[in-house]
Amino acid sequence: MRAASVRTRAGVIETTFKEETETDLFGEQAVLCGGLTSLIKKGFETLVEAGYQPEIAYFECLHEMKLIVDLIYEGGLAALRYSISNTAEYGDLTRGNVVVNDQARESMKNVLKADSGRHLRQGMDMPRTRTAAPTSLPFARGKAAPD
Repeated sequence: MRAASVRTRAGVIETTFKEETETDLFGEQAVLCGGLTSLIKKGFETLVEAGYQPEIAYFECLHEMKLIVDLIYEGGLAALRYSISNTAEYGDLTRGNVVVNDQARESMKNVLKADSGRHLRQGMDMPRTRTAAPTSLPFARGKAAPD
């Protein structure tokens, strides 16, 4: 298989088409889009079911996500931990692994499977639909989070 180049802000990473395709699909489907959106929705639902205002749950679970992502993007996890409060850092170090634990890792391994990514490409056969913009999502207005 021919080597491919992935352009990044820092330069070029040598890879193969197979590696780039499979890791890209896994990252998008299991971590960045599938995993992150599920984590946001589950957090929102947990707070609302516990009796907290939907607007507060939205703010804490979705709105502040960009701030956290920006910190990680700018300086990695170390910059994040340096920039957040002590209680937030404590949660990062002690609660994150309770929620996203080894069972989640095993689930990720099952998604990745050693079948050359064929299962990851199943999504490409699905009809393409567009969802509403983030400001019009039902759970952004205090309704139950969509599935």
